[in-house]
Amino acid sequence: MTFRNGLDSLLRPEDSVVVLIDHQPFQLTNLNSHDPHMAINNAAALAATAKAFDVPVVLTSVLEAQGGVIFPQITSQFPGQEVINRTFINTWEDQKVVDVVKATGRKQLIIAGLYTEICVAMPAIQAAGEGWDVTVVTDASGGVSLEAHQVAIQRMIAAGVNMITWMAVLGEWQRDWARTEKLPAAVEVMKQYAGASGIAFLWEQQLLNTPVPAKAVR
Repeated sequence: MTFRNGLDSLLRPEDSVVVLIDHQPFQLTNLNSHDPHMAINNAAALAATAKAFDVPVVLTSVLEAQGGVIFPQITSQFPGQEVINRTFINTWEDQKVVDVVKATGRKQLIIAGLYTEICVAMPAIQAAGEGWDVTVVTDASGGVSLEAHQVAIQRMIAAGVNMITWMAVLGEWQRDWARTEKLPAAVEVMKQYAGASGIAFLWEQQLLNTPVPAKAVR
């Protein structure tokens, strides 16, 4: 296995493509590794981050008629975009998904989905074996138990897959606060999805925009 290290191992928006897998109501009913509210928030945050940095996002569901549609917190960010509905449990065996990803010309494949141990691990391990630079966003994914989620992570790491969280994705894509082109959009994502970090930023802006009281006239 080739270890990821050095500057070139970090994520770059121009080389990244995101695949969001099976963020659907049926899967959410047995999500036990994460708080469901956080799983929804973090998946939507990853989608919003990709949109902010002009990174292509592929949306895919499995047996949508039975399992429900992708969370609206995700699909509403990409109005009119097709959700690829599969029968394959392993997304990477669905040729339509693979063809859409390949058409982007990008090799840094970023995956998140439900469940980590099945619908994330299968395509991540297969794609890594085919030479893709695969990263899994662990906090935008989740399993039927904490053990299932953690064992899946260990299994994928052993297969050469990188692990990351959604805010770390934003940090690697931004890389330098002096890069101002995408900064306003990135800040909006932080304000909307980053919890206390977003609130702290708003507070900082409030303080910066608060006039210094005039000295009392004696």
